[in-house]
Parts: sequence; C-alpha cells; structure tokens
Amino acid sequence: MRIVFMGTPDFAVPTLAEIVGSGHEVVAAYTRAPAAGGRRGLDLVPSPVHRAAEKLGVPVLTPSTLRTDEAAEAFAAHAADVAVVVAYGRILPQAILDLPRLGCLNVHASLLPRWRGAAPIQRAIMAGDAESGVAVMKMEAGLDTGPVGLIERVAIGPDMTAGELHDRLMIVGGDLMGRALAALERGALNFTPQPEDGVTYAAKIEKSETRIDWQQPARKVHDHIRGLSPFPGAWFDLGGMRVKVLRSTLGAGAGRPGEVLDDRLTVACGEGAVRLVEVQKAGSRALAAEEFLRGVELFKGAVLA
Repeated sequence: MRIVFMGTPDFAVPTLAEIVGSGHEVVAAYTRAPAAGGRRGLDLVPSPVHRAAEKLGVPVLTPSTLRTDEAAEAFAAHAADVAVVVAYGRILPQAILDLPRLGCLNVHASLLPRWRGAAPIQRAIMAGDAESGVAVMKMEAGLDTGPVGLIERVAIGPDMTAGELHDRLMIVGGDLMGRALAALERGALNFTPQPEDGVTYAAKIEKSETRIDWQQPARKVHDHIRGLSPFPGAWFDLGGMRVKVLRSTLGAGAGRPGEVLDDRLTVACGEGAVRLVEVQKAGSRALAAEEFLRGVELFKGAVLA
C-alpha cells in the first residue's frame, strides 16, 4: 500500500521501520521541523523520525501547519491508501483525515478509552494501573475517540518506570501496526466503537505536579516517582538543592512525612514508607542511593521537603 507516515519522537520510529520492512511504499514522512538543540542550543536538531526516515530513504516533509489549502493539496498529491500517525504532535484537520482512501490510523499508547490524550504512559503509572497497552485506532476529529481495530495489553510491573513502559510499548506499537496494515490490506481489519464507560483523560504533565508530596501514602508517592521517571522527574528539596528521584520501591517503617528512616534512604510518607533507589542532583549524573549518601550530609531523622 501507499502510505504517508506522520510522527516525531523515538516512540514512532519502530512503527516506521516496521512499515518499511513489511514492503509498503512509504511515500512521505511528515514530522516536526528541526528544533534548536545540540551543543549550547546553537544547532538545529532533526526529530528522531526525521533521522530514521532519511536513513530509510523516505522523503521528509516538515510543514508548519496542515490547516491550509496548500497543505491539503500537497497531502492529496501523495495519493495515499492510508496514513499512519504516531505521536506526530499536530492535530490533523478534517480535510487531511478525509484524504487517504482507507483513512488515518493512529498508534495510541493506552487501553482506549482509558487515558485518551497527551500523557497516557505517565498517567497510567501515576494512577497505579496494573496494565497498559497499545491501541490501533481509526482517527476522527475528536481527541482519541475513534473506533479501535486492534489492541494489545502489557503488564505494568510494581516498580516499572514510565521510561521502561515507553520502551516496551513502542516496540509493541510497531508490531501491532504491522499486523493492522496487513489485515487492512486484505479487508479484514474491523473497527469497534469505543465504549462510553471508562473514559479517562491523560492531561499533559505540568511542572507544578512534579514535586513529591511526602504527606501522601507510600503507594501514591512511589507511583508518582516512577510515573515521572526519567522525565520530567519527581523531586524533593534538600537545602535548596533540587534532587530528582529516578527509581524507588516500597519500603518498611513509619515516621513523620519526609523523615529519613535509615542509611538506605528510606523515607516516611503519610502512610508507610518508600526507599529511594536512584537519585540525581541538578546538573549531575544519576546515582544509586548509597553513592548519593556518601556525598551529602543526610542522616537518619532528617526531614526532606
């Protein structure tokens, strides 16, 4: 099939590679324009999809908008059978959604209708969900409201971080889209409308919600930490120094919320305790808790803010 691919971050790359490897003709890869980055932010850095598409010999397009007649005409010229969209970063207007002969398919990193929206991986872990997954959905104008063609579930381990779940789901997503396109090509991909019950929204992570609240029960604190790891990172204040927590596990003991209970960096919460396993000071590398404690004055009985 003739396919237009639309995606931007690392998460989208395995799906692009799967489509090309399956022998489909990817006639264009739409992605976000190169952004300032690199050393001292002076270079323009292409997106992961941009780099991958060039290596695969796929033409790359980086329009600043899709909401013009010119953009629609350029898209129509691809004569695509289907568009595949994975974390593109732009909303597709109806004029674009209507152009591919078989519609636009999206890889979404949740068990729809749970966690529609921008941050489904982080929100699933922060909510303490026991499982997540990937859905292949036919896109429509609403936010992740389209009917679902295929879905695959993935267990969330008790200490799994958002970064680890991300890396698992991006591989699952590529494989699932490969299967979806094969079924679509032979007319065997059936779509089921999403149920109205069970809808939740995965709002974008705001900086204001990243600070650790030791007043919360240990399970909530632990889920908060792992749901924000590695980025943007949950953090606490240590004498004016911001310290991110990249890994934690449930610990033993009790005390005042924020109180350090031992020499392994177990910290009391509003109920129970968490043990901080890996932390990172601002401007420094990530350290195991034991190594971190050798470089700071933090003793049993101290209270973290």
